[in-house]
Amino acid sequence: MDIAYIPSPSRGVIHLGPIPLRGYAFCIIIGVFVAVWLGNKRWIARGGRAGTVADIAVWAVPFGLVGGRLYHVITDYELYFSEGRDWVDAFKIWEGGLGIWGAIALGAVGAWIGCRRRGIPLPAWADALAPGIALAQAIGRWGNWFNQELYGKPTDLPWALKITSSTDGRVPGTYHPTFLYESLWCIGVAVLVIWADRRFKLGHGRAFALYVAAYCVGRFWIEYLRVDDAHHILGLRLNDWTAMIVFLLAVLYFVLSAKKRPGREAVVEPGASDDEADGEADADSDDDETEVADAEDGEKAEEKDGAGSGKKT
Repeated sequence: MDIAYIPSPSRGVIHLGPIPLRGYAFCIIIGVFVAVWLGNKRWIARGGRAGTVADIAVWAVPFGLVGGRLYHVITDYELYFSEGRDWVDAFKIWEGGLGIWGAIALGAVGAWIGCRRRGIPLPAWADALAPGIALAQAIGRWGNWFNQELYGKPTDLPWALKITSSTDGRVPGTYHPTFLYESLWCIGVAVLVIWADRRFKLGHGRAFALYVAAYCVGRFWIEYLRVDDAHHILGLRLNDWTAMIVFLLAVLYFVLSAKKRPGREAVVEPGASDDEADGEADADSDDDETEVADAEDGEKAEEKDGAGSGKKT
C-alpha cells in the first residue's frame, strides 16, 4: 500500500477547441522567458543595454531547439527509424525529447551569430545568461512530468512518482522522480553561479563554465537512476560519458581562462556606457534649463514686486 507519492497528470495536453495546449511546450516556453528575463537583468548590471539579451536569444533559442532535438533523435534513433516506427515522429518536438547537450552546443552557435552581429563578446553574454539557463532547465524538466517520461528506478519512498501510463513499454508503478531531482539540482546550480559570480567577479565565460561543470555533476548521478532505454558504453549510459567529458572540458576552460584573462570584462557592450553618459548629460541639460527658467521667473517676479511697491508710495 502506497502511503504517499507524487501523482502524474492523467494527460499532458488540454484542447482549447481545436488548439492543443501541451504541458511540455508550456514548460519550455516559460523556461525561455525566465532565462531571458534574468539574463537581461544581469546584462544591464554588467553595463549592457536593456533588450540585448532578448535580441541575441532570438538567434540562440531556435538553434538550441534544433540542436536539442537533433541530439535526441541521433542518440535514440531507434525510436523513430526502427521497424514499426514512423520517422515523421522525429519532428514532433511537443511530445518530448530534447537533449540538453545538443541544445547548448547548437544554441551557442546561434548566440555566436547574434553576438557577432552586435559586436558583443560571446563569453560575456554567456556569463549573464548562465544562471537563467539553469532555471530554464529546472522549469523545463516538469515537461517530463506532464509526459510521464524519463523517471528513475522503482522505489517506495514517500516522494516516489506514480506512473499510470502503460504506453511505449511503460509499467505502471512508483519510481524515483528524476525530473524533480534534476529540477532541484538546476535551481541549486543557478544559486551557486549567482553567488560565485558576485563573490569572485567571474568573467570571460567562467560563470558559464561553472554552470556547465556543476550541472554535469548532478546529471551524472541522476542519469544513473534512470531506467529508460539508452545506449551503454563500458557499462555506463551514453549521457554519463557525455557528462564526464563535458565536465572536464568546462573545468579545463575555467582554469585556463582564469590564468589567461583574470578578472572581468570592463566593457561588455560597446557604446552602452556612451548611451548612459548621453542620457545623464541630457538629464543635466534639462535640469540646467529648468534652473535658468526658474531664475528668470524669479527675476520677473521681483521686478513686478518692485514696481508694485513704487506705485503704493
